[in-house]
Amino acid sequence: MARWLELPSAPPEGDVLPPDLAVAAGRKTTLQFTVTYLEMTERPNHVAVHPPPRTKVALMRAHTPTLDFYRFLYNGIGEDWNWWYRRSMPDADLAALLEDERIEVFVLYVEGVPAGYFELDRREEPVIDLAYFGLLPQFVGRKLGPYMLYSALEQAWSYEPDRLTVNTNTMDHPRALPLYQKYGFQPYRQEQQTIPDPKLNGIIPG
Repeated sequence: MARWLELPSAPPEGDVLPPDLAVAAGRKTTLQFTVTYLEMTERPNHVAVHPPPRTKVALMRAHTPTLDFYRFLYNGIGEDWNWWYRRSMPDADLAALLEDERIEVFVLYVEGVPAGYFELDRREEPVIDLAYFGLLPQFVGRKLGPYMLYSALEQAWSYEPDRLTVNTNTMDHPRALPLYQKYGFQPYRQEQQTIPDPKLNGIIPG
């Protein structure tokens, strides 16, 4: 599960659990993690990946998704993996982002129920970024990830970019990095990052 980790600033400090109380309670006030940046510069030659058998799925682009729907997906998928950045965005800023036609949100439905999504950021073409990718917890482990990633790659390469990028980090699902590499992404850079724990300042429910 990838997250867009070009962090313009740390999460805002909150009043849910001040650092001194967190330390007294034996909790770390920051999170340290390693970000791996990956890329592919040629369209991979993959055999088509299909949904799991006897599973009714649909993959549809959500044109200008509502804030509530987008936050439902983002928050539900990202809570276990500390996706904090867009939780902290003001509604007006997030709405403006989602109204940009170069931000493409594709939602996976399973038996008519939203199961996950991927997001392509085309604002810096000919480079396209797979900015977000993930499944809601109840759909993890049902072999939907490979199908959704294959679909994301097909969609991205239909624009004939020069380069497709993604990043993941050590807070994400442990199978995220191997899956990206299996489908053709190659690591080109790693970096260490530290952020205030978003579960201590109330961005993510603790």
